[in-house]
Amino acid sequence: MPSFYELYRSSTLGTALTDSLDELIQAGHITPQLAIQVLEQYDKSVSEALSNKVKAKATVKGKLGIYRFCDDVWTFVVENPTFKFDHENTTADKVKIVACNHK
Repeated sequence: MPSFYELYRSSTLGTALTDSLDELIQAGHITPQLAIQVLEQYDKSVSEALSNKVKAKATVKGKLGIYRFCDDVWTFVVENPTFKFDHENTTADKVKIVACNHK
């Protein structure tokens, strides 16, 4: 089975899943090996869903504060970004963008 980035495990949904799996392990309802399989499937499913289902595009303008490239992962910190979508614009004080090659 190919490996997928574990990036989305730190999302709200990924954190809730991890917490629930930890509770199930502590209660003796599942094994740690099964929890690992569930998390690997979660990584795969999120990656495939974002790759195949999301068609929205946006442009981002702002001041690039920090950027780095390490292990095929780009990280950008943009200050005062403006996001332009098809019918909507939004702003923020600062945003961190992590971009990975699709595995």
